[in-house]
Amino acid sequence: MIEALYLFSLATMALAISPGPDNIYVITQSLTNGAKSGIATTAGLISGCIVHTTLLAFGVSIIITTSPVLFYTIKVLGACYLIYLAWKVFRSDGNIKLDKKAGRRSYRELFVQGVIMNLVNPKVLIFFLAFFPAFIWDESGNTVKQIYILGITFMIVSFMVFGGMALLAGSISNYLVNHRNTGVVLKWLQILVFVGIAIYIILPEK
Repeated sequence: MIEALYLFSLATMALAISPGPDNIYVITQSLTNGAKSGIATTAGLISGCIVHTTLLAFGVSIIITTSPVLFYTIKVLGACYLIYLAWKVFRSDGNIKLDKKAGRRSYRELFVQGVIMNLVNPKVLIFFLAFFPAFIWDESGNTVKQIYILGITFMIVSFMVFGGMALLAGSISNYLVNHRNTGVVLKWLQILVFVGIAIYIILPEK
């Protein structure tokens, strides 16, 4: 369990650091309206993960108990989806662009928008389905409990990373402006993370 949570936390941290729409949005809000706005946005995005974790916990639990073959098939499909994400990142521009024209909103509005952004994006649940099963440490045990533990870990680590980005948005912005290669490095980091997780998912159990 400890090893699985350790690896899961490292993978989550790498994914949270990698450039994507969520953390770019958090950084944008911080740059435009201050760090507290970024924290409010982060809180909303992370809160939405509770719903996805709940859906995943009970869905995966049923799948595991009824059909191990189907469960492995889903893991393979999840690995394929991660490879697809890696390919999309590979085809994308390595530059990170920030929009500073966003209007000022209340912390409550930013929180609610963060929740909605998370819930209406079906890719989040698909990603959870691809990501979480690989780190279940005891398939014969209580999978609902295990996924909730993973979900809470995911939310804590992601909040810490996103919150840190919000607090340091000004410094991050200046660094990105002065170091053109940073976007390319982060792009390849994301590709390596996606491919690495995909390989980990389809590796046979020891």
